Amino acid sequence: MPYWNTNVARHPGILRAVPAGCATALDVGCGDGLLVRKLAEAVPDVTGIDKSPEMVAQARSLSGDTFVEGDFLSADLGLYDFVCSVATIHHLDFEAALARMRDLLHPGGVVVVVGLARDASVTDWAATIAAAPVVRIVKTVRRARGPEGMPAMQPRMSYREVRTAAQRLLPGARYRRHVLRRYSLTWQKPA
Repeated sequence: MPYWNTNVARHPGILRAVPAGCATALDVGCGDGLLVRKLAEAVPDVTGIDKSPEMVAQARSLSGDTFVEGDFLSADLGLYDFVCSVATIHHLDFEAALARMRDLLHPGGVVVVVGLARDASVTDWAATIAAAPVVRIVKTVRRARGPEGMPAMQPRMSYREVRTAAQRLLPGARYRRHVLRRYSLTWQKPA
């Protein structure tokens, strides 16, 4: 059975966002390729990109899907019907990464970003404190864990900064804050 953690908890929502007739997908910051393998069940051509040689090696050892080792902001990539990213964008220049995801989409394509942000307001802290018992219980019951060697970094941007930048770069994007300390952005490029 694959591992579970608060990032994997967002996979079902990401998979539901794949547009009908999707032929190509890109997972930015694919890690060991778990989401790529799930996407490949519904999408004929899926690519994962990650900067970590160790993560790409793990991904390649687990499936025959396409994995690119490199910097997402400068790598030579094609155009896609679906671009997703889980817990990666806070490792990058947020605005440059979001703009690149937008620009790599075919018209009518969908981008989904699941990210982390820092608490910066009383409302943020209240939401985090209120959710803490639920987060702890869910992580314990589900035996939360992830792949070995996954790079970690604290987010620099607040939830408000993320939402504001996303609305500017992806007009009409749906922003949602989740209980398990993640937010999601979903946007469809005009046809």
